[in-house]
Amino acid sequence: MASHKSAEKRARQTKRRTAVNTARRSRVRGSVKKVEEAIKSGDKKAAAEALRAAQPEIQRGATKHIVTKNAAARRVSRLAARIKAMA
Repeated sequence: MASHKSAEKRARQTKRRTAVNTARRSRVRGSVKKVEEAIKSGDKKAAAEALRAAQPEIQRGATKHIVTKNAAARRVSRLAARIKAMA
């Protein structure tokens, strides 16, 4: 447990940041899950629409350091490739 003022403040900040990061991470995961469900359903138009909505969320996760920049680009690329292959 924190034993002086600055450590107590740090503990409060960490708690707050953890909550924010958890929420952001779940938004990214949720948006990716929606795209994957649309791909599974076989509806290419819905899948493309879901990806269009998910892409900014994933990129925002990268700028906020929830995922690395390369991981975000890789996820978007792989989802786009799966949608393109649906033909």
